[in-house]
Amino acid sequence: MASTASEIIAFLVSISGWVLVSSTLPTDYWKVSTIDGTVITTATYWANLWKTCVTDSTGVSNCKDFPSMLALDGYIQACRGLMIAAVSLGFFGSIFALFGMKCTKVGGSDKAKAKIACLAGIVFILSGLCSMTGCSLYANKITTEFFDPLYVEQKYELGAALFIGWAGASLCIIGGIIFCFSISDNNKTPRYAYNGATSVMSSRTKYHGGERDFKTTNPSKQFDKNAYV
Repeated sequence: MASTASEIIAFLVSISGWVLVSSTLPTDYWKVSTIDGTVITTATYWANLWKTCVTDSTGVSNCKDFPSMLALDGYIQACRGLMIAAVSLGFFGSIFALFGMKCTKVGGSDKAKAKIACLAGIVFILSGLCSMTGCSLYANKITTEFFDPLYVEQKYELGAALFIGWAGASLCIIGGIIFCFSISDNNKTPRYAYNGATSVMSSRTKYHGGERDFKTTNPSKQFDKNAYV
């Protein structure tokens, strides 16, 4: 029962992390910078893995997509690959988890389901590591440019998408670890069904054997005439 509850908790945590990681790909604010006026913010510059934009004080945004994938900076290409790999691994991890959980009717025997659940945990951990690496690489580039005194171009700060990605990666890793430890709980779970049936059969055999011995050893009590006087 405890193993089943831990698998359900691991599944919910891992799926929540995977959803958060998936939501970072279309999120706009991977990095953001603002130009403040005397009263209001005059312009907001922001960018993600696919485009760079500027929003003026009236709320009108002008965006420019990255022209060519081959002409991109290396860190953007690496972040794209890592985040796409994280989303793909999380998808396959969720499929393996559904087959490996004890509360589902598919996946074979309990021993086979435990191995599939452990595999799902490993896949979720890899998904979290990919997301964590991609977000950290992007954040490292932002902080390096921000604190470089010789960098004269527009400087950015960390956007909301990075924090969402870190949170989702942490949840994926935590859920994957719980899945991996659930295989040890399955190995420690005792089996009572077969032993119970054996004990019942043995008790019935002893009962009938004792009754047969009683009838054999006491024939006179069954046919004694004095018993009816």
